[in-house]
Amino acid sequence: MRVITGTARGRKLQTLSGNDVRPTTDIVKEAVFSIIQFNIEGRAFLDAYAGSGQMGIEALSRGAKKAVFLDNSRQSCDTVRKNLEITELSEKAVVRNTDTLSYISGVTEKFDIVFIDPPYRTGLLQETLEKVPYIMNTGGLIICEHPADETVPDDIGDFILKKNYKYGKIIITVYSNKEVLGV
Repeated sequence: MRVITGTARGRKLQTLSGNDVRPTTDIVKEAVFSIIQFNIEGRAFLDAYAGSGQMGIEALSRGAKKAVFLDNSRQSCDTVRKNLEITELSEKAVVRNTDTLSYISGVTEKFDIVFIDPPYRTGLLQETLEKVPYIMNTGGLIICEHPADETVPDDIGDFILKKNYKYGKIIITVYSNKEVLGV
């Protein structure tokens, strides 16, 4: 697993092992950043359920001003910190060893891009989607990675499903603010 492009291009990232971890594949990661490529520069990125932190690190490498990484696993947070050191992006990052739902419920900070990739088929995706619109800037994007057989709502708060992208058994769902879409 490597950083695709930007200031940390080509740097190899550490990963976690075990059945509880399911890193985003390179094909899906490339697709996500192709979708949002013009929305990253200078933006605040939230990597919910961060795992190794590869999505937030890719965003930082491509010019995001800040990334917050959330994971309730201490081992995952340690891996994110190591990967931030490897990529020399630690100064722009905050790593929180916390439950994503608790963090989102209590934070006052707003984000421009939120990437949500919780354990599949646990209900966490839907619970997180209910809360995320309240921490978003108006022009922001909410991006979810989920299996094709897991349903997501068409709208969440002021955000509406903009488009689904299918990659094998994985779906990337992108939500945008209704005002931005003119809905």
